[in-house]
Amino acid sequence: MAKTIPLISSDTAGPLGAIHLPRLWTKLTLAAHGQLADDYDECGHGFDAMTLAALNLDRQKTIDFVRNTHPTYMQFERWVIEQNGGKIDPAAIAKHNEAVRGYHHSDELGSEMRKKSGIHDHTVKDAVRLNTVDDLDAFHHSLHH
Repeated sequence: MAKTIPLISSDTAGPLGAIHLPRLWTKLTLAAHGQLADDYDECGHGFDAMTLAALNLDRQKTIDFVRNTHPTYMQFERWVIEQNGGKIDPAAIAKHNEAVRGYHHSDELGSEMRKKSGIHDHTVKDAVRLNTVDDLDAFHHSLHH
């Protein structure tokens, strides 16, 4: 069975408006079916952890929910809202989105990623774009090697 590279950007949001949540659901869903590409964390310490914290979600409970119930994305969003007593403050979502979009990798890692991907613009430092290009490179590599 082929393993899948999650190509949904961390800047993608569903109806709730929380960016990265669709990517987190995708990774959890792929992992639950043994299809997440080997180099990807099912639920890591970066944007995954930031999203869980911003939405008041317990890491293991979230993983278990997806593994055990295999929800659609909208079922997952409804579950996230239920975990927050039925509503999430839009200001908390806006703060989370700003934090994700404003996050930069270290100068060293950013430089390595730009060089590896052929990004010549040294002002591209945000992790969202660097990670997206890195995913696209990994996808391309998986098809041609």
